[in-house]
Amino acid sequence: MQLQIDDSSLIVYQALASEVRLKIIQLLSKNKMNIKELSEELGISSPIVIKHVKKLEDAGIIITERIPGKSGMQKISILKVDHIEINFPKKIYHSFATHEISVPVGHYTDIDVVPTCGIASEKDFLGPVDETKIFMDPSRIDAKILWFTQGFVEYKAPNLLTNDESLQQFDITMELCSEFPFSNDVWPSDITFSLNGLELGTWISPGDFADTRGKYTPAWWPDNINQYGLLKTIRITNHGTYIDGDPLSDVNIDDLDQTCDSWTLRVEVKEDAKHVGGVTIFGRKFGNHDQDINFKIYYI
Repeated sequence: MQLQIDDSSLIVYQALASEVRLKIIQLLSKNKMNIKELSEELGISSPIVIKHVKKLEDAGIIITERIPGKSGMQKISILKVDHIEINFPKKIYHSFATHEISVPVGHYTDIDVVPTCGIASEKDFLGPVDETKIFMDPSRIDAKILWFTQGFVEYKAPNLLTNDESLQQFDITMELCSEFPFSNDVWPSDITFSLNGLELGTWISPGDFADTRGKYTPAWWPDNINQYGLLKTIRITNHGTYIDGDPLSDVNIDDLDQTCDSWTLRVEVKEDAKHVGGVTIFGRKFGNHDQDINFKIYYI
């Protein structure tokens, strides 16, 4: 589940702002439970538990199912979410001028992948899934989502810096997650990023998410496969490379060739990675963020 710093996520923040509801989440993380069982564990009356459960349901954190019991049908509460990410507004660096380029997901320049894999436009799958040949079909330029278990995909963007401009910071932002047949919220994957052949570091994606539909995912897309990813920003600075503020490597701005004609980004899941859990890249019309792969260069 992804939250924003706005009114759309307020219902979730309110649901979490309760010691009792936090205890309910902890209990449901271990077992499915009915109202009576929750009441006994919490030491409070069933009517009060029902009110707390309703708030968690409204927030999309738990779901309730009716199943046969000893004395007829009973309601069982089930934890629906095991990961929440809060997206803060991006800080704006007013002291730098910028060049910004957005590269669509289907506009890759090289790819070598292992199934499970596939590409899709906002209207349909582009060819059969798990068929690597389809990745070189001309229709790939319409792709809005791409996924594979192992291998790499590369994207190119022009270097718009002029001779009298000095590179100060380089941001690459994309929405991505792991790749699992159908989905698995807990499926770690070591995703490695490189720029112009220089390895920037590896991020461990926590899973492949389908606990709720992606905000922009088209209606035809099945409910039980990758719905959204996590919006990640790789930032190369003069003192190292970071991903969402966390250190990724010691690669810094001085390590980049500012005179190159283009920037080549490689997104890779290596064969010898500890977690070979694949990668899914979301573009416009899919996921929770209406954007493609963004390259943003700060300069003076």
